[in-house]
Amino acid sequence: MTEPVVKGGLRIDTFTIFPDLLLSWTGASLVGKAGRGGLLDLRVHDLRSGTTDPHRSVDDSPFGGGAGMVLAPEPLFRVVEAADPPRPLLLLGPGGRRFDQAWAEELASGTGFSMLCGRYEGVDQRVAEHLVDGELSIGDVVLAGGEIVAMAVVEAVARLVPGVMGNESSAWEESFSDGLLEYPQYTRPAVFRGWEVPDVLRGGDHAKVARWRRAQALARTRARRPDLIDARGGLSDEEKALLAEFGLDALS
Repeated sequence: MTEPVVKGGLRIDTFTIFPDLLLSWTGASLVGKAGRGGLLDLRVHDLRSGTTDPHRSVDDSPFGGGAGMVLAPEPLFRVVEAADPPRPLLLLGPGGRRFDQAWAEELASGTGFSMLCGRYEGVDQRVAEHLVDGELSIGDVVLAGGEIVAMAVVEAVARLVPGVMGNESSAWEESFSDGLLEYPQYTRPAVFRGWEVPDVLRGGDHAKVARWRRAQALARTRARRPDLIDARGGLSDEEKALLAEFGLDALS
C-alpha cells in the first residue's frame, strides 16, 4: 500500500490502480503545499496491493459475457478494509450524483472522505452495494477511469479548507459559491491594445465596485447559465434594479 503524502488536517484517501499518477499530482501546487503544511492529510492506496496472484490482477471478465473487464471485489474490499479510510467512501463513475460546489463545501466542512477510482467497464456491483457509501460523477462524460475526477474533487475541496488559500475570501467569491458565475476580473495595465478596464474598478469606490461585480455576476449567469438563475427562483426585484443601475437589464 502506498504511504500517505502527509499526515494531519482534513484526511482524503484515494484508492486507485495508478498511485504514482495521483502521488505526483498531490505533491504539487496548492494541494501539495497544503499537504506539507499539515492542512491536508492526503493518502493514496494501490488497489493492486490487495491482490494475491503473481500478476497482481484486479479485474476479470464479466459474468454473462460482454466487452471489457470489471474490477473484482476481493482486492478492493481487502485494500479498503485494511486502510480503514474516512467516510463517506465515494465510488467515482458516470452513474453517480453530479459533483458541484455545494457538495465540495459539504466535504470540506467534515473531517475527511475517501474516493475509489473506477476503471475498465466498472466495478463489481457488490462493491457499489456493500463497500462504498455513494457514487460521484464529474458530469455526463465517459472517462477511462476516476483518477482525473479524484484530482478535480481534491482541488475543489482543498481550496475551501481554512488556511489553504492565501486569501480566505477568494474561495467564497468564486463561481457557484452563491449560485452564480464569477464576475469578470481585470489586472494591470489599465489599457491593453486599446481595451480599457472599466472605470468603476479604478474609481476607488469599494461599495460601487461590489455592486458592479454583483451585477456582472448576475448578467453573466443569466446569459451563460440561465438554469442557475431558475434554480434560485429567478431574479429578485432588487437584482433587477441592480442590473438596471449598470445598464445590464436589457442584455441577455
